[in-house]
Amino acid sequence: MTITDTDRILAWKAQSLLLAYPGDHLTSQWPLLRKTSAVLPRALGTPLRLFCDHAEHRDPLDLAADYVATFDHHKRFSPYLTYFAYGDTRKRGVALLRFKHTYRAAGMILSDDELPDHLAVVLEFAATADPAAGQRLLVEHRAGLELLRLGLHEISSVWAHVLDSVSATLPSLGRNEHDAIAALAAQGPPEEEVGLAPFAPPEYMPHGGSR
Repeated sequence: MTITDTDRILAWKAQSLLLAYPGDHLTSQWPLLRKTSAVLPRALGTPLRLFCDHAEHRDPLDLAADYVATFDHHKRFSPYLTYFAYGDTRKRGVALLRFKHTYRAAGMILSDDELPDHLAVVLEFAATADPAAGQRLLVEHRAGLELLRLGLHEISSVWAHVLDSVSATLPSLGRNEHDAIAALAAQGPPEEEVGLAPFAPPEYMPHGGSR
């Protein structure tokens, strides 16, 4: 089945909601998320339905605790896309600055407490501000995205379903992408390079915490 640009935008909106911290707002969104999963092509919609099947009737506090335990306590499952390419090095600051410039060019301004490379933020940008630029950011960080998806499957995380849906909105992986994923899995993110001065102001350097 052909996936249209409209399908991608609709899927990105749903994925952004499900990959953000699951606060009280999510309770009112389940009916809409169900409807969205039903109208999307199978590759995009079925994983979202599977997530809803698991998460909709869970205690919201338990779901939130599961989210924090998964994404905040294990760097392997970092939702921050530039982490996989740059680790916690100073070079990551430049990548974060590029994300912010891309958002600003499309008229999207983030609050000071939001890092621009959080997957939920990138998906929101792709869905609501500039789909082409948003997809380009996702593709540029595809290796990290796929490594996150595979890692979540290894621990049978319910959020793996959402990552399956995200991956299905992007072009099929080629040999170069598979090689990049394998290399990243083997080597891991880079460590800090001693002696490098920061390439971006301190406010753009990475820090922990949920979106």
